[in-house]
Amino acid sequence: MRQLSEADRDAIRIAQDPKFSRWLEQVTGTGGCAHPVHLSGSTTVVDGKTGEILRRYDTRDEPGERLLIRCRNRRASVCPACSRLHAGDTFHLVRAGLLGGKNVPATVRTRPRLFITLTAPSFGPVHRAGELCRPRRGGGTCEHGRPLGCGTVHAPDASIVGQPLCPDCYDYAGHVLWHAHASKLWDRFVIDVRRRLASSAGLVQSRFAHHARLSFARVAEYQKRAAVHVHAVVRLDGPDGPADEPPAWGTTDRLIGAVFASARRVVVRTPYSPALGELALCWGAQIDARPLRTDDHGPEDDAVAAYVAKYVTKGTDETGAGLDRRIAARDDIDMAPVAPHVRTLMHTCWRLGGLPEYAPLHLRTWVHTLGYRGHILTKSRAYSTTYAALRAERAGHHGQSSTPDQIIERHWRYVGSGHTPGCALLAAGVAEDIAINREFARAEWGTPRDEAP
Repeated sequence: MRQLSEADRDAIRIAQDPKFSRWLEQVTGTGGCAHPVHLSGSTTVVDGKTGEILRRYDTRDEPGERLLIRCRNRRASVCPACSRLHAGDTFHLVRAGLLGGKNVPATVRTRPRLFITLTAPSFGPVHRAGELCRPRRGGGTCEHGRPLGCGTVHAPDASIVGQPLCPDCYDYAGHVLWHAHASKLWDRFVIDVRRRLASSAGLVQSRFAHHARLSFARVAEYQKRAAVHVHAVVRLDGPDGPADEPPAWGTTDRLIGAVFASARRVVVRTPYSPALGELALCWGAQIDARPLRTDDHGPEDDAVAAYVAKYVTKGTDETGAGLDRRIAARDDIDMAPVAPHVRTLMHTCWRLGGLPEYAPLHLRTWVHTLGYRGHILTKSRAYSTTYAALRAERAGHHGQSSTPDQIIERHWRYVGSGHTPGCALLAAGVAEDIAINREFARAEWGTPRDEAP
């Protein structure tokens, strides 16, 4: 026993516990969650008419007198089990807005629908992969003595990809401030698309909502250069949302035209700073808007939903564009396991966060995400269902819902989280078994890869 690791000795101790089988049921119920929440308490279900106790659950009969529940972390680097569940929910959320289902009518599949990509502008040339990096016939160097070009063909996973050719020329302040205003830039973009659609149809802009509704679901993704870009599904409905047909003038071509025009036009200005002045922030030159598949043309709806679901589980740790935890002190930045380019962005974020004119941006709070404050996935209210509705449906499927005549009395308190080394080892095995069974089920039934069971 002494030659075994601490995790192995702890796992043997747990397996010898008389309540091991019940503990294993709990861990399996969480899907092998890597960092479960521990609760202590009870739930009593009472018949509202007769006062009879229908069911009672108490953790005093559980191993350790506690119940394990999922952490629900979306990041695969933190909890693979919960991230898979979150990806499945995201798949259904996005797919329902494309094909119907989850209280969304199937007629939405015939509406004007686009898959769009908006990128950040250039803050300086960076190394690229897949082709000659930065071919430059005349050669030359920048004012700091570094080459203006690069004739190497970099592998996609090369560490130099995404790094600036000259860090001293790179606009790190502009990069951080663009991140801090990216969500506002998206809001301005959506507003401008609505206005352009109204103007192109000969409507007063303020009356657009009386004729049509623009719905969307968007996901943010970090590029190799550590700059966020946006993928979004955009759909045009009638004024009452998914159940209402769009007006006759609401065509796919008109929607594409409005998207391109708005992406090139919208601008967000930063607060004036004595150090930097006032910056005008806009989208990058790379803009893409593709109609979703109709009559075998365009991307497939399931593929788009799976693509979006894949990116909501990626943390900044996994993409190499930051950290999944917050930075408490400036010295912590130097200890972060990130590339020099990302570390410089973090230092810039911390420095700008100390300027009074940028205080409302809370840059030091968001150093770990390089100043980006937005959610990874956001959607308009009428696009489709919600995460809460999907979780409630899953709870009902597992028999955890109640009827209107029942009164539920809950008394719960938080008593801890996580696993001991042995528990973590066993939970990882449970999560791996569930993942393997899921893959076998997909191979047998041909279900989409990111769809939750």
